[in-house]
Amino acid sequence: MTVTDKIAVGALTRAEAEAELPGLIAAIEAANSAYHTLDAPEISDAEYDALKRRLTEIELRFPDLARADSPTRQVGAPVSEGFGKVAHEVRMLSLENGFSDEDVLDFDARVKSYLGIAEGEVLAYTAEPKIDGLSLSLRYEGGRLVQAATRGDGEVGENVTENARTITDIPQLLQGAPAVLEVRGEVYMSHADFATLNARQAERGEKLFANPRNAAAGSLRQLDARITAARPLRFFAYAWGALSEPLALTQIDAITRLKTLGFQTNPLTELCSGPQDMLAHYRGIEAQRATLGYDIDGVVYKVNDLGLQRRLGFRSTTPRWAIAHKFPAELAWTRLEKIEIQVGRTGALSPVARLSPVTVGGVVVSNATLHNEDYIAGRDSKGQEIRGGKDIREGDWVQVYRAGDVIPKVADVDLSRRSADAVPYVFPQQCPECGSDAIREEGDAVRRCTGGLICPAQAVEKLKHFVSRAAFDIEGLGAKQVEAFYDDGWIREPGDIFHLQRDYGSNSLRQLRKREGWGDKSADKLFAAIDERRRIPLARLIFALGIRHVGETSAALLANHYGSWAEFEAAMTRAQIGEGAEWDELMSIDGVGATLATSVVSSFHQEAERALIDRLITELTIEDAVRHDTSGSPIAGQTVVFTGTLERMTRAEAKARAEQMGAKVAGSVSAKTDLLVAGPGAGSKAKKAAELGIKVIDEDEWLALAGAS
Repeated sequence: MTVTDKIAVGALTRAEAEAELPGLIAAIEAANSAYHTLDAPEISDAEYDALKRRLTEIELRFPDLARADSPTRQVGAPVSEGFGKVAHEVRMLSLENGFSDEDVLDFDARVKSYLGIAEGEVLAYTAEPKIDGLSLSLRYEGGRLVQAATRGDGEVGENVTENARTITDIPQLLQGAPAVLEVRGEVYMSHADFATLNARQAERGEKLFANPRNAAAGSLRQLDARITAARPLRFFAYAWGALSEPLALTQIDAITRLKTLGFQTNPLTELCSGPQDMLAHYRGIEAQRATLGYDIDGVVYKVNDLGLQRRLGFRSTTPRWAIAHKFPAELAWTRLEKIEIQVGRTGALSPVARLSPVTVGGVVVSNATLHNEDYIAGRDSKGQEIRGGKDIREGDWVQVYRAGDVIPKVADVDLSRRSADAVPYVFPQQCPECGSDAIREEGDAVRRCTGGLICPAQAVEKLKHFVSRAAFDIEGLGAKQVEAFYDDGWIREPGDIFHLQRDYGSNSLRQLRKREGWGDKSADKLFAAIDERRRIPLARLIFALGIRHVGETSAALLANHYGSWAEFEAAMTRAQIGEGAEWDELMSIDGVGATLATSVVSSFHQEAERALIDRLITELTIEDAVRHDTSGSPIAGQTVVFTGTLERMTRAEAKARAEQMGAKVAGSVSAKTDLLVAGPGAGSKAKKAAELGIKVIDEDEWLALAGAS
């Protein structure tokens, strides 16, 4: 259950809050350890912020439940055992987070109220990008760098002095600095350097970093400083700790002083007159986010007058004079550099947005799906406007989100930033891979290449499908190997896989030995794995052919109905779309509709595809479908639905048993349902069955019916 699924804090009883706290605290502590100590976050920033906010709200509502060691009273996480410990002379605190304009206005009002400043008076603040990296404190004595430490838990950090000395942005000697000066800032990695590092990691077969923040943190916290030195780390200075004398009287002048001492400071730091200026600068920084070349996750506001900062002081873990205004965690604006077309296994032309890289929800996003030509044009499948009818063009500034926290998609377009010479995108009428006509049939949402097997994109994707887990599942022959073998001209169609060794003989082995990771043993193992798959169940073969609309379930339906390849092949060869006994028989199969039937029959009547199938079959021994004797079965031919919890048989076992008895198992109740098996916890399905007059039995009755009681 996510935070959003839980009961609102305002509706919690004291007992409910007390019961929830241990799990909530454990989740936050685990997230703190993963983020700060292990540099391997397991949840997004948005999820973490939601957990922290909920804990804070519960503690405010029930103060007596707040623990002394609550995460709301702590900063960061304990240091790793691999580093020496450094006690911070001045604690390194975290910042209060704001997520809306209202939070910023409330912050300004609280500051004024605390200081006794009239509501209408304008207070000056600095506003600077919040760098998404790793906090670092640098101690200088007599102008010389003597110590560098991570934040740790705010009081004790890790000694990373030798590592910090390798970062070119960190000066070793300062001229004109106070006798004691602790400079604080953020270690980060640029997008370009991150891409180069991950490419190098991939070449070496080493683990890739999820985002620049993880890469920066992992690089700084290496026990071997030589590894850190080889990583492209950078540093922005934005604060200070212990001082032997003040740097300046204001925040903005202190930042300027740090710059004159030789530190890199963020050029987007500005002085703002009140919250409206702050919010305007926030919008400006957000608009530039994708072009900065490094990750930021918000804007930090600080009271400019350092005397007022001292009066405001601190809470237990955060200063009263600063707040971080976070960007929406799962949304980001970036530039759409180009629209490219990818051709899939079924010939579908799928548009992909190539984006200026931007981090969305903790993951670097450089591509996003654009679905189809209607979506680009600002329409849905029914011709209705989406995004207010705004089309998508190359060069546009687009808002990207991660659907289901996985697939990046384009949510909106900023027309105010569209170039005057931007032109509407013209969807191709020919396949970019083979030049064949790309047509869009009535009722189809996508345009498809008509090239079939002459289209290399379709050929490769069909081959990948053929060796996929649910199809032939040949050990050692995955998607990457298929691409490589296709590029080398070793395989062009599924049948080629089965005479790789025979056609190429020892020469094939010799070529394989030249490939990285291959040798005589691995080549022999591959050929043995191919031979093992010469015997294949009928349903797997039908699925592996990659016929459009034929998935695992429908392949099983066809296999079970026809029983053998000979029967299936003969029926499809004789069948004519829309007429004849074979067509009628195909359409009579429960679960087979006109679209699927047309696709299957078409595949067997297209000369090139049929020839491919025939060549493949000569290499195989095809096992007939297992047909169970359903004579005398009380549920043969019926449609059965299972609901609720089965206590003596798993749902998978029950489904398999029902199918062995000749029944069809459906996932929902409809007028076609004949029998509902309802275990404890049955809900809406049982109610609907009662309304439709469908027979309902419990698990005991089902077990007796299935002969398993």
